[in-house]
Amino acid sequence: MQTDTLKSLVVEALEELKARDVVELDVAELTSVTDVMVVASGTSSRHVSALADNVIEKAKEAGFRPLGVEGQQSGEWVLVDLGDVIAHVMMPETRQLYDLERLWADLPADARRATGGSDRKELRG
Repeated sequence: MQTDTLKSLVVEALEELKARDVVELDVAELTSVTDVMVVASGTSSRHVSALADNVIEKAKEAGFRPLGVEGQQSGEWVLVDLGDVIAHVMMPETRQLYDLERLWADLPADARRATGGSDRKELRG
């Protein structure tokens, strides 16, 4: 399965450079934009940029081309869009402010039922 392979590649690339608090969010039933979001923190803007660069490099080596990369200049929040998997690499303060894990977990129950999802999403980290 391409999504599982890509998700593993992203997580391994992040862990290789010591990303903190890596969390995988299965959002396939919640949005048509992507299947998995991987959220991780870096310890500095340089670390965030290096983590994102490593994800991009490892993806390219495996034959996956990023559809887009945003935020590389600031290093506060870098988004790497690989299609089925999107990586969000953030400074801890930025991650806390936007709280993507809660945002995706708090989708109303009615919307989840309409998309075939359950009332509770499992977060793995």
